[in-house]
Amino acid sequence: MSTIHWTESPTVRSARWHSENATPLPRRVVVADDRTKADTAYRLACEGTALLWRGGFPEARRLLQAMSRRIDRKPLRPGDGPADSFHLHRRARGHRARVLGRLLVVLEDDFSLDLRRAPDVRQACSEAYGPPDAPMVVSLTELLGVIGAHQWRRKGVVVPALGARVHPHYGVFSPVRGEYVDLVARAPLPPPAGGRAARRTAFDLGTGTGVLAAVLAHRGIDHVLATDINPRALACARENVRRLRLSGRIDVVGPGLFPDGRADLVVCNPPWIPARPTSAVEQGVYDPDGTMLHGFLDGLAGHLETGGEGWLILSDLAERLGLRARGALPAAIEAAGLRVLDRTDTRPRHPRARDTTDPLHAARAAEVTSLWRLTSG
Repeated sequence: MSTIHWTESPTVRSARWHSENATPLPRRVVVADDRTKADTAYRLACEGTALLWRGGFPEARRLLQAMSRRIDRKPLRPGDGPADSFHLHRRARGHRARVLGRLLVVLEDDFSLDLRRAPDVRQACSEAYGPPDAPMVVSLTELLGVIGAHQWRRKGVVVPALGARVHPHYGVFSPVRGEYVDLVARAPLPPPAGGRAARRTAFDLGTGTGVLAAVLAHRGIDHVLATDINPRALACARENVRRLRLSGRIDVVGPGLFPDGRADLVVCNPPWIPARPTSAVEQGVYDPDGTMLHGFLDGLAGHLETGGEGWLILSDLAERLGLRARGALPAAIEAAGLRVLDRTDTRPRHPRARDTTDPLHAARAAEVTSLWRLTSG
């Protein structure tokens, strides 16, 4: 556990340093307030100096926006190809996160903010971090993410396939991209291994909020085992299962990928871009070596009942960006001793697919998400 130190003349103060994306402890910290100019703050942050905010909370947000505008003054140059454009985009996003992440705030030992006109963030922080125990310093960008996650958790996300809302937790990927949920809601279910009268079983690997497990139960699967490696996702899925009154049909287990045993249906919606995540929630999108994808394919045959199916839901954005070879996925399926029964495709509906200012717009606009129905060879 790291400790951050700063001086508020003439007192030297300290608190626990916390960063969800594992940002190292700042080497130098200066106190900033409403008198701090945006140009000064931006220059210091670019040099690696952190600014501990002691002014008003609205003024801190305005300073963050002003620093963001200064970053945007240098437009991102296009790459020599889709993969190069992607890496330049990620590098620029990383630079932005580092610079803006150097504006810091102190959370007191009850998670309150001792700043003028500050909102009450205690509940939001308790949901994200657990019970408070001592003062800690976090970046303002992280705190704003915690506040936003709390609002999403309260409001929930409407899932038409369920006719209900799913409530994401902090650090858990939200089911805002509904096309993959609709694919699972519409694909034909395999028959149970024991015949028409047998109980039909399913595994939902990497369940996240539990949305796909709930869709499977809603469609008539008798028993679903939902897994995840993220403790926050396990807690989130369990809460959503209770909210949806499906506790008798869905069990959330983990941490891990495959549970013990076999199932008639194994569903997996792994991260679709082979690149390094920079935050917990990005782990739902980025997986550097495709570890979850290959773990699912390699373990599937050993976890299917006779006649069972594995459903792989995956975007082809990595292929369109040049991050995965076009034939790599079919080759991996064949190498795992699996064969393709069918494939259903859909196009994205999320706003980024229509954002022409996005440097990756061409790839996003052409993106296809597919449900691959697989069975053992």
